[in-house]
Amino acid sequence: MAKIHDSISRGRSEPTTVLRRGGQEVQRLYDTLLEEIVSGMIAPGTKFSEPDLARRFGTSRGPVREAIARLEERQLVQRVPNVGARVMLYTHNDILQAYEFREAVESLAARLAATNMTDAEIDELRNIHRAEKTRDFSRSFHAQIVAGSRNQRIAHSINEDFFTLLRLWRRNFPWISHGTETSWDEHEKILYAIEHHDGEAAEMYMRRHLVRLRRDSLESLLSLQSQDGKDVTATSATA
Repeated sequence: MAKIHDSISRGRSEPTTVLRRGGQEVQRLYDTLLEEIVSGMIAPGTKFSEPDLARRFGTSRGPVREAIARLEERQLVQRVPNVGARVMLYTHNDILQAYEFREAVESLAARLAATNMTDAEIDELRNIHRAEKTRDFSRSFHAQIVAGSRNQRIAHSINEDFFTLLRLWRRNFPWISHGTETSWDEHEKILYAIEHHDGEAAEMYMRRHLVRLRRDSLESLLSLQSQDGKDVTATSATA
């Protein structure tokens, strides 16, 4: 009876072990491809070949397919009929509309953060703000606020999805405005409101900040296009 029990136990544990190993393999492929896309090593529009990727990583096509599916969920890859999976090509309007979404959601995050952030988290936000003055952007002022909102839906849509895409966009679209002296001053107002647990003011200052970033980015885009003779609806990340 003991032998039968041992046999059943071993039989049940093997699939779990296989699944765990498979999950680790998918995560490895996903992490590598994610970084290569965001860093620009894999260019926008690049087509993915499952057999080629499987050979490169020394794995089967199953984990490759799952990793690509995860990237598709993060809006970094799209499947095109009769073409297959390729790295997403974003239009200028795609980015400007994403900024509009960010204005609404991250402004709410600032309101919630003013209520929910701990003293330690506010101290860290203050340190991040000081570091920005020296052009040290290794830690994100915005990500700290989103995390401090204590709202998982907001954190997923902004910290996990939007900021990943933003890294990619800044590399491919030089007209996107960020890291200016004006931004530092605007961050100071947001910080002051959060320090004083004033959710209404934090929301207002964050919205004004993000509206200004979108406006400045659009003006920069229009300026570049007037020089090149291109229209604002140009569609390629390489345009």
